[in-house]
Amino acid sequence: MSIYTRIFKQTAIYGLAAVFPKVIGFFLVPFHTQVMPDQAYGQYSVVFAIITFFNVILAFGMETAFFRYYNMQDNKKSVNNTATLFLLFTTLCFLAVCFFTQEFWSSFLNISSEVFQYVIWILALDTLVIIPFAKLRANQRSAVYSVIKMGNVLLFTLLNVFFLYLLPKLATAHPESIWTDIYKENYQVAFLFLANLIASLATFLIFIKHYLQLKLSLDITLTKQMLRYAFPIMIGGLAFATNEGFDKILLERLLPKDIALSQVGQYAACYKLGLFMVLFRQAYTLGIEPFFFNYAKNDDAPIKYATITKYFTIIGSLIMLVIIVFSDVLKVLIIRNQEYWPAMSIVPMIILANLCMGIYTNLSVWYKLKDKTLIGAYISIIGAILTLIFNFALIPYIGYIGSAIATLIAYGAMMLISYILGQKYYPIPYDTKAISGYFVLSIVFSFIYFYFFRENYYVGISLIVVYLCVLVKEQYTNLLRLLKR
Repeated sequence: MSIYTRIFKQTAIYGLAAVFPKVIGFFLVPFHTQVMPDQAYGQYSVVFAIITFFNVILAFGMETAFFRYYNMQDNKKSVNNTATLFLLFTTLCFLAVCFFTQEFWSSFLNISSEVFQYVIWILALDTLVIIPFAKLRANQRSAVYSVIKMGNVLLFTLLNVFFLYLLPKLATAHPESIWTDIYKENYQVAFLFLANLIASLATFLIFIKHYLQLKLSLDITLTKQMLRYAFPIMIGGLAFATNEGFDKILLERLLPKDIALSQVGQYAACYKLGLFMVLFRQAYTLGIEPFFFNYAKNDDAPIKYATITKYFTIIGSLIMLVIIVFSDVLKVLIIRNQEYWPAMSIVPMIILANLCMGIYTNLSVWYKLKDKTLIGAYISIIGAILTLIFNFALIPYIGYIGSAIATLIAYGAMMLISYILGQKYYPIPYDTKAISGYFVLSIVFSFIYFYFFRENYYVGISLIVVYLCVLVKEQYTNLLRLLKR
C-alpha cells in the first residue's frame, strides 16, 4: 500500500469518527427539542459549553505534545508514561478540588449538585482517555480508534432515548416497578449528563489495560519539554472553545434570569442549523489537509492552493444560499417545537460565520506550512477577544442576536487577518475578484431573501438559479476541467 493510499484510508476512517458524532448530534436535535422545554435545553447547552471549555484546560494540549515526542523519542514508553501520569495527576487534583468546593461551584455555575457531580466525572473520565486514544492514532490503529469513538456516541444516543422517551413511558405503565424508582420528573438535563457519564465510563473501562500496564516513572526533563510545547496549544484551544461556546454561557449570565435559559435554548437549537455548513467544512478539511502538506514541495503549490480556495468559496457560498432559502423547511424537520423558532433570525449570520471559518481554514495553510503555528494561536486569541467584547456589548441590548453578530465578527476578522498575514509570509495568487464576487453575491442574495422575502420560495429559488447561471457562465470551462482531473 502506497503512502498516499494509506494517508487517504486513515483520513477517511478518522474523518468518519470525527463527523459521525456531529451527524448523530444533529439528528438528536429534533428529539431533544421535542421532549424538552426550551429552558431545559438552554441549561443543557450552557453546561455542555462549560464542559467543552474545561476539557481544553484538563487536556492541557498534551495530546499534540504526545504525538510530537512519541515520534521523536526512541523511548516511546517514557513518553507514554510521562503524558499519562501527568494527566492522571492533574485529573485527581481536579477531582479533589471539585469535591471539597462543590457547593461553591454548583452555586456559581447555576447547576444542581447532581448535575455538577456528573459533569466533573465526565470531565475526569474524558481526560483519562486522551493518551490511550492518542496512542492508538500514533500506532496507526485507526479502525479501533473509530470503532470506540463511534461506540461511545451510539451508547450515549441510546441512553438518551431510554432516559428521555422510554423511561417515562415505563414508569407510567408500571407504577409499582423499578422504573418508577429510577424515573424523576423535570430531570431531563440530569438524565442527559448521566447518559454522557455512562458512555464516558464505558470508554474508560475499554482502556483500563492502559493504566494497569503503566509504570510509575516520570521523566522530569521530558515532562518540562512536553509542557512547554503543550501550553501554547492549550491557549489556542481555549480561544477556540471561547469562540465556539462561550456565547451560550454569557447569554445565561447577561440576560434577565426569567428569560435567560429560554433564550439560550432557542439560540442553541437554531444555531444547529449551521451544522450543514460545519459538516461541509469539516469533511473538506479532513480530505484536503493531507494534500496541502503532501503537495507543499511542488513549484506550483501556491497556484493549486489558490484554485482550491476559490472553488471551496464558490461551492460554500452556494450551500449557504440554499440552506438559508430552505431554512424554514429545515426548521420544521429539525426543530419541531415552535417555542424554539423565535431565534431563527440568527441563522443567516451563523451560517455565514461558519463559511468564514471554512475560508479561514483554507487561508491558514500558510502558517502550518511555514511552522508558524503560534501565529495561528494568536489569531484564535484575537477571535476570542472579539467574541467576548461584542457579546458583553450587545447581549444586554439585543440578546442572542448580539451573540450571532459577535460570532460573525470574530470569524470574519480571523479570516481577514489570516489572509493579510499569509500574503506577507507565504504569498498565494488567490483570484480575489472571483472569490469576493461569489462570496458577496451569495451574502446579498441570502440576506435579501431571508429578511425581505422569507418563505417566498419563488423569490428564493429564483435567486439560487441566478447564482447558478452566473457560476456556469463564468466558471463552466474551469469547473469542467477541474472535474475531469
